[in-house]
Amino acid sequence: MGEEALNSKDMIKGQKREKSSLSGQELLRLTESRRVTANEKLDPESKTVLGQYMTPSTVASYMASLFPAPKSKEIKLLDPGAGVGSLSSAFVNHMSSLKSSYCIEATAFEIEEIMLPYLRENFLHCESMAQENGSSFTWKLQTCDFITETTNVLRAKKTLWKNEVEKYTHCIMNPPYKKIHKSSLHRRALSLVGIETVNLYSAFVALAILLLEDAGYLVAIIPRSFCNGPYFRPFRELLLKNTAIRRIHLFASRTSVFKEDKVLQENVIIALEKNVKQSDVLVSISEDDSFSKIAVNSYKFDNIVKNDDESLVIHIPTQCNYSQSYLKEFRHSLSDIQIQISTGPVVDFRLKEHLRKMPETGTVPLLYPSHFKNGALHWPQLEGKKANAILANADTKKWLYPSGYYCVVRRFSSKEEKRRIYPSVIEPSVFAQSEFLGIENHLNVFHQEKKPLSEELARGLAVYLGSSIVDAKFRRFSGHTQVNATDLKMLKYPSRKELIELGRWAMTKALITQEMIDARLESILR
Repeated sequence: MGEEALNSKDMIKGQKREKSSLSGQELLRLTESRRVTANEKLDPESKTVLGQYMTPSTVASYMASLFPAPKSKEIKLLDPGAGVGSLSSAFVNHMSSLKSSYCIEATAFEIEEIMLPYLRENFLHCESMAQENGSSFTWKLQTCDFITETTNVLRAKKTLWKNEVEKYTHCIMNPPYKKIHKSSLHRRALSLVGIETVNLYSAFVALAILLLEDAGYLVAIIPRSFCNGPYFRPFRELLLKNTAIRRIHLFASRTSVFKEDKVLQENVIIALEKNVKQSDVLVSISEDDSFSKIAVNSYKFDNIVKNDDESLVIHIPTQCNYSQSYLKEFRHSLSDIQIQISTGPVVDFRLKEHLRKMPETGTVPLLYPSHFKNGALHWPQLEGKKANAILANADTKKWLYPSGYYCVVRRFSSKEEKRRIYPSVIEPSVFAQSEFLGIENHLNVFHQEKKPLSEELARGLAVYLGSSIVDAKFRRFSGHTQVNATDLKMLKYPSRKELIELGRWAMTKALITQEMIDARLESILR
């Protein structure tokens, strides 16, 4: 185990202690300068392998500000994946601003050697500033793998001595973001302590929750992907069983937080309190990481996690023009309206030998997201890079749909598009001579037992899915750029009759604007 334990009496060989005191702003400025320098030195390939994205000072300061004033003077702080110490420095600065004396004992984990000199320097400065404000700051640096070390400690304490593991009162973190493979040592180690999860960030948070004292407080900046989906359900269960959600902060721009690393993941800041009663949740949103304008609203917890939801999906309300009651009016599932949704069955690289650039004898149309623009079908595409047709034969027939009307939704939106869901209608008149058609895997398709919908129903679905109501509803539980069939299945829909009426209305219009769609949906709900 790599470990260094230092306090105000210790010296680092070859390094003199700063004697002059620092203000909080000076500490944060120096920390940010070291972060930028260290980030420039990091090998890009190593950053990708380790999933490292360092926390800007503005984000670190905002995260630290979310900690309430501690009831005890004794603080045990955990900072896993500490980097250069941006988060711990911001935490010490925040505690100093509370004008009370605290004894802060920090444990920081960091395995990247480039970070360590900067981390030590920042912690020495934290010591000086804490002393200047009548507090104390001591620290222990663990230069080992957080998951491996922590799971080993948890197992040893529980199996050998049946003793309590050392606990923390506070945790602040920006964990690494990287998938954990089923066969990995991390996955096996986590399973042995009862944690089932698929990403390093959720593993870090889960372990930190286990290491918190009762009423311990955790603030983390993490991807929003944990909020829904079956892979993260065990993690959500652990989180909701052991903590109360106190605060969730959203960023309006997906790229603002880690822009220097070109991270497109949508991130949230979440504040959790261990083993206390859940109450209302504060949800805030800022345009970017400057936090110059922040809107804050309070929501009942059953607006965040539905009482009857076995999937434990976490809904995060966003600022929109629709009240909560307005969003709840449509209550029909796809099963209720006898419609199914599937991912397009044609995986092009697996059927490459059967693809054709242009239609020819023996082929049927093959549709990609690129064939749809502004809700309309444009096929074939003469200048596009994708195939326009696929051979209809014994090898491909099971992947084809009968020609007819379908509503499709592309699975991916680009990084800064205004909407998440982009529906379109497949119109069979575009290729009237074809008995079958292929729908590529990057499209989701609404159908009836693998058969077409009526035109009215297909167009009604497209109108509904293209509404601002659905966009707002979808953003409550999904921060992905990806729109999965499972996500669309989770939505509630108008009745089949109402969808058909929407479709008939759409068929009378030569042009339909967003305002027209939203007004029409509102008229149905009122």
